Amino acid sequence: MSTQKVGELQDLLADVMDPELPFLSLADLGVLRDVRFGDDGQVVVELTPTYSGCPALEAMRDDVVSRLTSQGVADVEVRIVLLPAWSTDDISDRGREQLAAAGIAPPSPTTSLLTLGSTRLLSPACPLCSSRQTEELSRFAATSCQSLWRCQSCREPFPHFKQLPP
Repeated sequence: MSTQKVGELQDLLADVMDPELPFLSLADLGVLRDVRFGDDGQVVVELTPTYSGCPALEAMRDDVVSRLTSQGVADVEVRIVLLPAWSTDDISDRGREQLAAAGIAPPSPTTSLLTLGSTRLLSPACPLCSSRQTEELSRFAATSCQSLWRCQSCREPFPHFKQLPP
C-alpha cells in the first residue's frame, strides 16, 4: 500500500483520545507508535502504554479498532509494544500544552540520558500561577501516571504527569 494510505490511517487515528486524559490524543501522548500495513494487507497499529500495567490499555485498543473499522478498514491488529519503553519525552509539544491547559503540570523534557542522584531535577511549575515553589503531597493522583502536588505560592493543589526516563 502507498505511503499516502498510511498517512490517511494516521490522520484517522490522530484524534483518538486517551481514556484517562480525554483532552489528550494517543498521538500527542506518544502512545501511538506506528501505523503500517502488514505483509497480508492487514493494518498494524503499535501502541506503547505509559507503563506496562496501564489499566486503560484495553480501552485504547478498542478505540483504535473502532475508529478504523468505522472507516471501512476490515482487518486491524493492535500490537502492544513495550520496548523501547514509553517516556515522558514522547509527549508532543502540543500534548504538553494540553496537559497544562487542563491544569496538569506537564513533565519537563529530559536533557540527558545520564542522571546522577535524584531523577527529579526541578519541581514542576504550578499550572495556575507558574511558580516553581511546589511540594509533592502524594506520589499517586487520579491516575497512576500522575502525582499530586501543591503550590506554596497560590496554595492550590494540582496533578503532575510523572517524569519517566527515556
